[in-house]
Amino acid sequence: MQTTQQIVDIVQQHGKIQVAITDIDGILRGKIMHANKFISAIEGGFGFCDVAFGWDMADVAYNNVTYTGWHTGYPDAPVKLDLDTFRTKQWDNNLPFMLGDVWANNQQTAAVCPRNLLKKIREKALNAGFFPYFSQEFEWFNFNETPQTLHDKHFKQPQPITPGMFGYSLLRTAMNTPFFNDLFDLLGSFGIPLEGLHTETGPGVYEAAIMYAPVLEAADRAVLFKAMTKEIGHLHQIMPTFMAKWNENLPGCSGHVHQSLWNTDRTTNLFASSNNPQGMSQIMQSYLAGQLYCLPHLLPMYAPTINSYKRLVEGAWAPTTLTWAIDNRTVALRALTNNGAKSTRIETRVVGSDSNPYLAMAACLASGLYGIEQNMQLNVPATIGNGYKNETNGTLPRNLWDATQAMKQSEVVHNILGDEFVTHFTQTREWEWQQYAKVVTDWELKRYFETV
Repeated sequence: MQTTQQIVDIVQQHGKIQVAITDIDGILRGKIMHANKFISAIEGGFGFCDVAFGWDMADVAYNNVTYTGWHTGYPDAPVKLDLDTFRTKQWDNNLPFMLGDVWANNQQTAAVCPRNLLKKIREKALNAGFFPYFSQEFEWFNFNETPQTLHDKHFKQPQPITPGMFGYSLLRTAMNTPFFNDLFDLLGSFGIPLEGLHTETGPGVYEAAIMYAPVLEAADRAVLFKAMTKEIGHLHQIMPTFMAKWNENLPGCSGHVHQSLWNTDRTTNLFASSNNPQGMSQIMQSYLAGQLYCLPHLLPMYAPTINSYKRLVEGAWAPTTLTWAIDNRTVALRALTNNGAKSTRIETRVVGSDSNPYLAMAACLASGLYGIEQNMQLNVPATIGNGYKNETNGTLPRNLWDATQAMKQSEVVHNILGDEFVTHFTQTREWEWQQYAKVVTDWELKRYFETV
């Protein structure tokens, strides 16, 4: 890790630095900053227009949120840089880069900032004697397109970089070797080490597993992975998408979150137990029970868009029921206990690739800690066989509106995440639903134009 002086020297030598925050949808919003401005911002921070939390992913201003809007005049919000996030972009002339956190004022962080939420939940875990290790894996499709070509064809019939359903294919990997190798190598040089990278089932789809890390670093890596994969793709005239389901006839794209709790000196995995036939400690069982209980209340943090729910359908490698099991890919929560104590963990499979990693990991950790705090028992039996057919413990909400209303009205969610964040986040999800509801789609034209 670089010292402050080393970072300053690098930025001064380069003359500038790219700084960014993450909005509610997990999109990086940032700017290039002069080296002298950066040096002053190290101590005092800098101002960033709070419209970053006042508009949606298409830069359309919300008309229903409390945090900011025309009623506040969209003032600057203080941003404080996190020197621990310093990196350089090898593919962009080693441009220095750093993440920041949004504050409400100089003494208090902004509750609407996703990174702040995760930091708050992490602090709660540390105070309880738990050190969280997390990682996220992503599936995503890649196309021989640029933003211009895709807009020119009105987002119709994008051309995948490879044809056919060819998962784990060395042959398909070899068709785009420069892009494939750049992803692995350049992301690694940017502080996003990958455990694995391979093709998945579908035309032009890849899957990457990011190396596990302390939870905040894991989320930083995941957010930056999505953004930098797109940048590297553009270098090769390739356009990646992390949509949960871009085509109804093809598999969806997941963003599974792996997690475990360790003791604070990081020597013992507190999820593992040699005294339990399933290899699960009581802490792990309570954590898992808390997640199962909270899942239907927190679903928009795992599935945040209209499109997310096109992925969460039966038989499509995405869970639809409130289930768990040991090493079973048809359930919502997959417990992995068969590869030794160090690797014992929970995989939350509900999470889509379109999720904001800060929010997905905050939801996982907060709900798991809730289970531990409440000493919840894992009374739901492990699913044997097809989890899609096991609805005995309930099912997930079917669309963003229903999921958002469940979250908005949940006393548990308000308690574990805080009123201000829940209010803002659910307002943004209601806005997303409203934008969708007013659009006349191609499906409607084809179905109703002539026949009704």
